[in-house]
Amino acid sequence: MAEGQKSGGAETCIFAGSNGHNGSREDARLNGLDRNHVEKSSGIARVAMDMKHKCAAYVLALRPWSFSASLTPVALGSALAYKSEGTVDFVILLVCAVAVLVVHGAGNLVNTYYDFSKGIDHKKSDDRTLVDQILEPQDVVMFGAVLYSLGCLCATLLFYLSALRLEHLALIYFGGLSSSFLYTGGIGLKYVALGDVVILITFGPLAVMFAHAVQVGHLSVLPLVYAVPLALNTEAILHSNNTRDMDSDKQAGIVTLAILIGPTLSYVLFNLLLFVPYVLFCILATRYTISMALPLLTLPMAFPLEKQFRSQCYSKIPQKTAKLNLLMGLFYVFGIILSPRGSLPRL
Repeated sequence: MAEGQKSGGAETCIFAGSNGHNGSREDARLNGLDRNHVEKSSGIARVAMDMKHKCAAYVLALRPWSFSASLTPVALGSALAYKSEGTVDFVILLVCAVAVLVVHGAGNLVNTYYDFSKGIDHKKSDDRTLVDQILEPQDVVMFGAVLYSLGCLCATLLFYLSALRLEHLALIYFGGLSSSFLYTGGIGLKYVALGDVVILITFGPLAVMFAHAVQVGHLSVLPLVYAVPLALNTEAILHSNNTRDMDSDKQAGIVTLAILIGPTLSYVLFNLLLFVPYVLFCILATRYTISMALPLLTLPMAFPLEKQFRSQCYSKIPQKTAKLNLLMGLFYVFGIILSPRGSLPRL
């Protein structure tokens, strides 16, 4: 019995010693694997975080708060097509919206690049994508090229989806694309006080006509007139932005309409751009159909903007005006859709 106990004890000691030796090496190997796994996981997390920040930077560079200026004209043109044709092709509407949106975004990137290269953007600017090195200039150029290419792809798709003639489609689309680039690129119309004219035409009559034409398959003067209230309100976004940046624009040696007419007349012009659309809506509502009074629901949003502009507190006015533009445009579209057939003026 004593031998058995001794033998069992020795055997136990041998096993214990063997497990202790091999266990330490096994623990070390597992710890190494754990460390590698943790380092690999942290590396993946860092890459994912960098990608997230990069994507956020690209979205920020597009200035998405300004997209109401391109989406509401598309909705307006499509609503006019619906009232005239009794139907709307939602696939064409979607492709048209993407085409206009990406050209707008590409134009914003061109503006960012040239404003930075000309020394207009600085640490206190609203757009600091390149100033703060959030993106590199080559990133902005590449992103803009991708968006313009995507826009051309959408225009090609519209040619196959719509009955609109190729020359008419190309004329309107490439007219808008050229305007978005030439606003600050090339001859830089913004820098010679012609930027307001470009925005007034591009984000008003041109965009509304484009959306209407691809739906109905032909050109018409109807969208040009209906685009006026929306175009004026959209121009108020740009004018408030240029008025805010008057001092920095002067130092950079560029000329805008706000600089030419000065602060007082800039205030007068802003009020005209802001309130004339409401006068037009009142005329439409009283003479044609009450549904045209819907945009008047946004009037309470306009008075604080006027007060802030009069006080020369220009911070965030462009963004707030863009919000007003979006809501006014949506109510305008709903007013047209809800109007009785034949109640709206036809040209």
